[in-house]
Amino acid sequence: MEPLKLVALDGQDLAVLSAHVQDAVVRARDLVYLPRERRFALELRRYDWQTMPGEPPRRRLSALHFERVMAARTRAVAPRDPDAVLSLLAVTFDERDAPGGTVTLHFSGGGAIALDVECIEAQLMDLGPAWEAIGRPHHPLDENDERQA
Repeated sequence: MEPLKLVALDGQDLAVLSAHVQDAVVRARDLVYLPRERRFALELRRYDWQTMPGEPPRRRLSALHFERVMAARTRAVAPRDPDAVLSLLAVTFDERDAPGGTVTLHFSGGGAIALDVECIEAQLMDLGPAWEAIGRPHHPLDENDERQA
């Protein structure tokens, strides 16, 4: 499969990009905010959701960056521990003062990074070949769902 390269310029594009980074693994040291360049970037090991049935699960090293970032805020993301591993669940956009708003990267355990942006301008790009993953991401059901299953 060819390396992925996506650009997001609106909310619909960002939803597609979010689907491709769901369950990506990110180290805290690989999160970078560059205020002078108005850019936020991260390196991630994304789970490749495009594998065919019967193929082993795989991951790819990828880069994701956002331009026109005016501010970045974190919640429950440990910047003091560069080896902390985060699992990216979704990327969302809350429009305020169109076309601007807040892009939020949601991590498991309640962590989040909120980026105030002038507009959506993001790019996701695979940086190399895929490798076999240890397993597929698993999202346990809540207690009520487990009893019904």
